[in-house]
Amino acid sequence: LSVRLSGEIDQAGAAVLREKIDQAAESCLPQTLMLDFSGVTFMDSSGIGLVMGRYRMMKTMDGELLVTGASPRVKRLMQMGGLDKLPIFGGSVRPEKA
Repeated sequence: LSVRLSGEIDQAGAAVLREKIDQAAESCLPQTLMLDFSGVTFMDSSGIGLVMGRYRMMKTMDGELLVTGASPRVKRLMQMGGLDKLPIFGGSVRPEKA
């Protein structure tokens, strides 16, 4: 299951995304859930919660979560939230060295 995220992921937006992603995943039981962040222009800590929750959900389904397309700013926020410790897309959320 591939989900392309776009716009701002704040508290209100994350709640809507969470519901839609969970419904889609529960109906098709994917082996892999890919969250494509290439269209995300802003993300706050609610986005970290969104990713963590989907990671846990996929783990209970014996599946995996992949994160792709995150901008450097979003990647940095993910790292600050500890998401770089999770095995999502081979550590792709680690910020690049400057």
